[in-house]
Amino acid sequence: MAFYIRFFLLNSLWLLCLTSCISKNGNTMTGSQDSIVVNPTNPWMALENVENQVLPTSFPSRVFHIVDDYQAQRGQDISQLLQRAISDCHRAGGGMVLIPEGEYYTKAIHLLSNVNLHLEEGAILKFSTVAADYAPQVPTRWEGIDCMGYSPLVYAYRQENIAITGKGILDGQASWDNWWKLRARTSAEDKAKGNFMGKEKLHDYEKKGTSIADRLFFETDELRPQFIQFYQCNRILVEGVTLNNAPFWLLHPLMSKNIVVRAVVFDSHGPNNDGCDPESCENVIIEDCIFNTGDDCIAIKSGRNNDGRAWQLPSRNIIIRNCQMKDGHAGVAIGSEISGSCYNVWVENCVIGSSEMDRPFRIKSNAIRGGIVSGFYIRNVDISECKQAVLKLELKYEKVTEGPHYPLFENIFLENVICKKSRYGIWIDGLEKNICVQNVRLKNCDFVGISDKNLNLIVGAENVKFENSLFNGTLPEIKK
Repeated sequence: MAFYIRFFLLNSLWLLCLTSCISKNGNTMTGSQDSIVVNPTNPWMALENVENQVLPTSFPSRVFHIVDDYQAQRGQDISQLLQRAISDCHRAGGGMVLIPEGEYYTKAIHLLSNVNLHLEEGAILKFSTVAADYAPQVPTRWEGIDCMGYSPLVYAYRQENIAITGKGILDGQASWDNWWKLRARTSAEDKAKGNFMGKEKLHDYEKKGTSIADRLFFETDELRPQFIQFYQCNRILVEGVTLNNAPFWLLHPLMSKNIVVRAVVFDSHGPNNDGCDPESCENVIIEDCIFNTGDDCIAIKSGRNNDGRAWQLPSRNIIIRNCQMKDGHAGVAIGSEISGSCYNVWVENCVIGSSEMDRPFRIKSNAIRGGIVSGFYIRNVDISECKQAVLKLELKYEKVTEGPHYPLFENIFLENVICKKSRYGIWIDGLEKNICVQNVRLKNCDFVGISDKNLNLIVGAENVKFENSLFNGTLPEIKK
């Protein structure tokens, strides 16, 4: 009970801070570390500096064994015992909360500073699919819009030095019998009456600038919770675990920094099942992971529309390397909730592709969402096949062609990228009357098996260059 009273008080303080922040265009993320200067002629020179800035986690040797110390029973609901162990570990100054081999059940888990939640190999933690088990509402963000919604399955708010590690499995148990069937849509009858629910209610709040404290969402709104969310946290490690069957996005670091995601298996094919979505995050390393997802494998974001612009928190300095990406709407996407902008993303030494991979690399926004994306650097990537294009830049996402916030995509470099099957090599779906894409360079790339006779489709871009790069064995002329 003491934990939830404490959490309620923290939420109240958060609402006061958030209201102030949005009204003043402030920034509640702890101060930015040394800025990284990237030389556009050789952006890879900055990689080591970024990596050295990522502050690591570190934990005392104390162990809080959920079975030996707390008498948790395999096959039973261990929610209360697990939360007590996390609180005890936190109060003692930190350490490891250990879940041994076996199958366990739980409701929402709230992590605290200096706690490493460790699942041994053979441990399976299964989460409730009952929405009420994720009450009360917590500060969160849903598709880039701030709100008070049900808790993510694993949640941390304003904590520092936290981890989820081990070779165990976290199973959200989502399926079409429970979470995945929820659509968060307003019926035509309710729309006619001006009664909104779910997504429409969320978007209405954002457009009206409704106070965050009043953006309350309930079970009837059907906003599926994220599997794991770290909100305004610092020094985070997720390593070794497998994430299965998520209600919504699998891993969502939000307004956080110094994040390492290593050797994690993301395996979930439900709606909106993005793998890892850093949103308004800084100093992030995603490495040695396997993605097999129902939506984007990785999607970098920074808030949607006015909520994204108000915080002025871009995503920046993100390294993605040595990953396998199988099914997905995209391998690495930036957007579409990118109103707060994104700077400096490096991708290298990845293997991408399957018959269900749409676009290995994608940036998406429109003239309402806006945002600047500057610095998307890709090298040494092997793509077996994709449905659409190796690189797709979308300036008219959701068919929006006009608005007050035109996006800008610039400094996008691909080097040593090969693809064996696609519809196009690159597809730039820009605006003919407003050039919003510039400085796209392909070097030493080789794309074969392109099915469209045009090879590439480029509209609304300037300074697009192909250097020693072939498309079906030829170097095509760039049509302006």
